[in-house]
Amino acid sequence: MGLLAGVDGMGFARAVADLAAALWSQPAAWLDAAGATAAPSGPERRDRRFRDPAWTDHPGFAGLRDGYLSWSRYLRALVDEAGLDEATREKAACVVNQVIDAWSPTNFFWTNPTAMRRAWETNGLSAVRGARNFFRDVAYNGGRPRQVDRGAFELGRNLATTPGKVVFRNRLVELIQYEPQTPTVYETPILLSPPWINKYYIMDLAPGRSFVEWAVQQGHTVFAISYRNPDESMRDVALDDYLLHGPNTALDVIEDITGSKQANIVGLCLGGTLTAMLLAYLKAAGEDRVRSATLLNTLLDFSEPGPMGCFLDQESVDNLSARMLRKGYLDSSDMSAMFDLLRARDLIWNYVSSGWLMGEDPPAFDILAWNADGTRMPADMHSFYLRYCYLENQLARGEMELAGARLSLPDVDADTYLLAAKDDHIAPWKSSYKATQLLGGDVRFVLSSSGHVAGIVNPPGGRRVHWTNEAIEVSPESPDEWRAGAVEHPGSWWEDWAGWISSRAGARGNPPAMGSKRYKPLADAPGSYVREP
Repeated sequence: MGLLAGVDGMGFARAVADLAAALWSQPAAWLDAAGATAAPSGPERRDRRFRDPAWTDHPGFAGLRDGYLSWSRYLRALVDEAGLDEATREKAACVVNQVIDAWSPTNFFWTNPTAMRRAWETNGLSAVRGARNFFRDVAYNGGRPRQVDRGAFELGRNLATTPGKVVFRNRLVELIQYEPQTPTVYETPILLSPPWINKYYIMDLAPGRSFVEWAVQQGHTVFAISYRNPDESMRDVALDDYLLHGPNTALDVIEDITGSKQANIVGLCLGGTLTAMLLAYLKAAGEDRVRSATLLNTLLDFSEPGPMGCFLDQESVDNLSARMLRKGYLDSSDMSAMFDLLRARDLIWNYVSSGWLMGEDPPAFDILAWNADGTRMPADMHSFYLRYCYLENQLARGEMELAGARLSLPDVDADTYLLAAKDDHIAPWKSSYKATQLLGGDVRFVLSSSGHVAGIVNPPGGRRVHWTNEAIEVSPESPDEWRAGAVEHPGSWWEDWAGWISSRAGARGNPPAMGSKRYKPLADAPGSYVREP
């Protein structure tokens, strides 16, 4: 329960109390749970905790492992057999899973054969280093193990390095125009609409792993929005403001600089949701300013949000809104705590084992460095987003109003490239797939391997795969039906997208100037907003 203290007010304690009461009143549930725990011995194939040969070869460790796994299955079965309503069951299951992960024998020195072997081999030095890491994390990292060595990265040096200029700035955004790297470029520019729940440079990560860099090298004129990191003074900034003063204003600037009356928009996660809102808003206004949209790991229908749902019921959103109202924003530490809990085994306990037990320094990994560079959420905007997207699902139901317009997704007739990631726990792929049934234009759905972030940072040449279904003209309602007919392709979805977007980017010609008479370059990329703490 200690791990859940950072997300208090979300009904977890009540769910556990309801679980205990249900089990106390139903003695038969204890026996039913025991009968339901029969499962193949040994860990799941993807469970990396028990890779050390000692867990199989040493009878003591093998017994400890099997006992732990059996106990884990039994606790999960108890939750299923308690007869709770679905919302309470999900919260109770979340707590039980946190307990199970916390009590893994790999989290304790004397029951972790790898840690003990490392201490023997280093004459105890690894244990000393682990203790040092522990005390440092307690003092300076909120008691959680560090996941990444952020000191190895610097914006503009080995992150967000694609050459460009800030050509526009308002209270909310900076707009970056990237320098051309080909003699000719497509006539229709690209606008990148990133999530503001983290900083924009997930789309311009390290050289060779940057979607921005790659798109520019394909001959596209690329612009990217970089959002400001809100503070208390921005408590009243609404989702309407993000729509109007973010991508909508960016389209005005892009048209002035390039002369193109249309742009192709690539939106990621929350930035993809805002992209769909923008398309519906423009359609309601009778404006045809977007030639195509690419939505990456994006939810438009929030009826099945996956693991996020246990954090976002009515009580949770009410309590969170009250906290944001007092401070004026949601702090980035609250967001990171919730996302870590969604994958506590990988994002917390994995680093307890490596950092605290074995004395290893955290890795220097660009994705984790970006993930640790969090942002705050304005109170008004985030309360609206949680309430009317997650709780009421207004966007999918055609009931949402933004900036004075009713948003109707079926009226959106721009072509859409819809990408989802198979192991995404934030925007589950089957929930992302629901957008194929909402948007009115031609929709190409592609499924990528990996998760929410690694499924996007997917440069050609890696080990990733993706799936397409060319046998259908119209996406079926069932994602399972789509998957049954899908074909696996080796390599990155970036290459599939390159062919799709090039047919919607117009002819090639000379690159536009950097900025214009009205919008002169203000600074070098990556700009100043991305550097705000």
